[in-house]
Amino acid sequence: MWAIRAMEHAEVYFNILCSVDPKLLRLTPHDDSIYKDFREEFPDLQVDKLKEGDLKTAEAKQKWRPFCERFQGVIEDYNFGTLLRLNSSGEYSEDNTVLVTRIQFYAIELTRNREGINDSVRKKFKPRSKTAQ
Repeated sequence: MWAIRAMEHAEVYFNILCSVDPKLLRLTPHDDSIYKDFREEFPDLQVDKLKEGDLKTAEAKQKWRPFCERFQGVIEDYNFGTLLRLNSSGEYSEDNTVLVTRIQFYAIELTRNREGINDSVRKKFKPRSKTAQ
């Protein structure tokens, strides 16, 4: 069930990116705090093209864990499994998607939106309509 929810979340988010100027998006009521804390904790992380190792190695997990735990009780489902595009210029696909916590998704996507990295998505892709099942 969580996989279906994660995929639906990814589809909705990507359609929004294709439709709206990403700089105008608000993902949570705590966007400013998430972005500020993320850039203080990860000032050099290049969020345009991530590698799975930026998120999944033992060293990366050790650094991410305290960041994520700051948002326990602040962000609903902060540790819920969420899909993230590794390369911000691409769509969700098997090769371009990694499972992260919801707060990691928010931190990275807020940064991509605020720093103009997601701007190309709207120019490159069109929103997808849901197909009848």
